[in-house]
Amino acid sequence: MNFNKLNFPFIISLIIILILGLNCTSKEKKTSAPPIDPMQEDIAYSFIHMGEYLPIKTVEKPDQPFLFPRIENRALPADFAHNGSTYNTMQYIDSSYTQGLLVIQNDTIQYESYWRGQKEDIQHISWSMAKSYISALFGIAMEEGFIKSIDQTVDEYLPELKGSGYEGVKIKDVLQMSSGIKFDETYSDPQSDIQQYWSGFVSGESQDEFSSTLINERTPGTYNKYVSMDTHVLGMILVRATGKSLTEYLQEKIWKPIGAEFDAYWIVDGKGMEMALGGLNACLRDFAKIGRLYLNKGNWEGKQIVPEAWFESSISSIEEHLQPASENSSDSGIGYGYQWWILDGDEGEFLAMGVFNQYIYVNPTTNTVIVKNSANKNYYDNDNPYASTKTHIELFRKLAHMND
Repeated sequence: MNFNKLNFPFIISLIIILILGLNCTSKEKKTSAPPIDPMQEDIAYSFIHMGEYLPIKTVEKPDQPFLFPRIENRALPADFAHNGSTYNTMQYIDSSYTQGLLVIQNDTIQYESYWRGQKEDIQHISWSMAKSYISALFGIAMEEGFIKSIDQTVDEYLPELKGSGYEGVKIKDVLQMSSGIKFDETYSDPQSDIQQYWSGFVSGESQDEFSSTLINERTPGTYNKYVSMDTHVLGMILVRATGKSLTEYLQEKIWKPIGAEFDAYWIVDGKGMEMALGGLNACLRDFAKIGRLYLNKGNWEGKQIVPEAWFESSISSIEEHLQPASENSSDSGIGYGYQWWILDGDEGEFLAMGVFNQYIYVNPTTNTVIVKNSANKNYYDNDNPYASTKTHIELFRKLAHMND
């Protein structure tokens, strides 16, 4: 996987399936849907209306939300630099097809704006930012005793995966995207694994059953390769161990405790299983709250929601193959923890990231959380700086220091 093109690139099959109007087993599914060709602006609509296409489960907000204090929008820095080039900040925001941008520093909203149809009360699909929520739930489930150890193997909890590539693989290696599973995430190939997965998902087939078809290609725990289905397997373990759906567990353990301002929703397959690897839809300020939770080491207003030890392990790594400079990683230039991306540098930054330039950026040094939702139709243009994750990171760093 190219570092600038992180996360599961399977949107092309969504285009085909939605345009053809394949049915999903849900009362929420509309009989028709606009095209979401990434070469058209329509993806901006689809990313904030996923519930029109697919079945969903609602994550309910609490009675009393947590509200960030705010000031009048600060003027953003005029420009920022990356790799020898200087970019006008507002042009970069526009040219990366931003739909929502939120900058929170010292617990106060410094800047919040919306474009391309998104509003403060409209949920946007997370894509792979959802993986970091699964990690948080996993740490909570371990603290509660539902899962004994990440050194256990996947098939101890999911015997139906015996005989698959996940048999004998430690949970830790799955958390760290080092499962050794053979998985092709080439969006342009209709026969790739991610295309086969996504085609099955939108037509109502079981993600669990798809997981059982995967095979191993290398020794687990030796190579960092981003495999979206690893997160689905973690979701399967959570459901099996807790006896609750991901929707129920998220609502009970995170969404209500952190005072979400709005309902969220998961898109689900035909069996009712949430798309753990990228199907959470939420509003911008509520996405920021998991950033604030992790900024405070899993603590929310004096209550430890995510165990601090789990937080520390999630945003750090000692294994060689998880380091930014490792040759045993498919994503050189960035480190990996437990479903969180770890930046190189001395400010302790880490990220949740999703396809088409979705980000939750956390900088503990400057006490900053930044959330960006996007519908970047140029995301797969490798030479486009407005689609580059590395360039986005430099934007976030400049915003994190705009009060210096």
